[in-house]
Amino acid sequence: MITVLTAFCIFVSVQTSGFDDLRVQAVKYKENVTIKCEQSFVKGHKHYLAWYKQSFGKLPQFIARAAKHNEDARYARPFVERFRLTATEETFDLKIMNTVEEDTGTYFCVKVKEYVTEFGSGILLLFPDEKSEKRNLTEVDVKSGESVTLQCSVAPLSCSGDHSVYWFRHGSGEPHPGIIYTRGDTDSRCTRSSETDSPTQSCVYKLPKRNLSLSDAGTYYCAVAACGQMLFGSGTNLCIKGDNSQTVIALATSNVITVIVTVILAVLLLKNQWKGSFNDHPNHTNQVANTDALNYAALNFAMKPRPFRTSRVKECQDIYSQVKVQ
Repeated sequence: MITVLTAFCIFVSVQTSGFDDLRVQAVKYKENVTIKCEQSFVKGHKHYLAWYKQSFGKLPQFIARAAKHNEDARYARPFVERFRLTATEETFDLKIMNTVEEDTGTYFCVKVKEYVTEFGSGILLLFPDEKSEKRNLTEVDVKSGESVTLQCSVAPLSCSGDHSVYWFRHGSGEPHPGIIYTRGDTDSRCTRSSETDSPTQSCVYKLPKRNLSLSDAGTYYCAVAACGQMLFGSGTNLCIKGDNSQTVIALATSNVITVIVTVILAVLLLKNQWKGSFNDHPNHTNQVANTDALNYAALNFAMKPRPFRTSRVKECQDIYSQVKVQ
């Protein structure tokens, strides 16, 4: 069996999907939990789907695989008793019954297609420790574009050995907190700090955040994973305030543009009204008579001859009339 798995890893290429963040799912001991694969990742698949688990500091471990409708479902030996698959056309869920401490880890939904294995989104399954510090959130107010260093204090672990530090951010309106990968940016060293309100010492971890924007607002907290445990620390509520000067400039600019457009429209409207009034009243100069264009007509009226006259005298009278030509 080991030889077959070794050959599988050699000849199968691995790809990652477009999912950026891990989802966090908290559960209590001895409870049942269902881990769901992204619907967009499952829908339309034509080959096998599988689940893998990666424990802290270990390589991914195969759990189970199945085709549609749970056809040809196969489980790895350590997961036969308490793990069950539910596969449909659009879902591929993994149910864990009677959870134990060893179930802590990151679970990946995997799509197997010929010689390509594509990893989908991951779900970090956590068991919050009862010893985690229960404190009020620290409020931090900063302006957009500024930088800040967040601090998180965690009670020291009882076990020795390597440990992993995780930073989480829970934004407003988000259903689940997301993991922040801060490799190289996080000071993961345990800095002992004496607390005046606590007789014990705690480890303080720092997270620098630079050039903040409104999207960085949310609740930040850390957690330390070691010896199969996850210990949560204190939280910080980061509030980002926008730059008021930029807002004022934007409003002033919009007001100036509005005034200019209004003036232009008013001028055009008055111009159109003036043209309409000019067309309705013709130019009076065209109606003035042109004295140079007068025509004279001579009218000859013949008088009726007088009775009882022997001599017929013809009298003529000329009458002139002015005719106006337009």
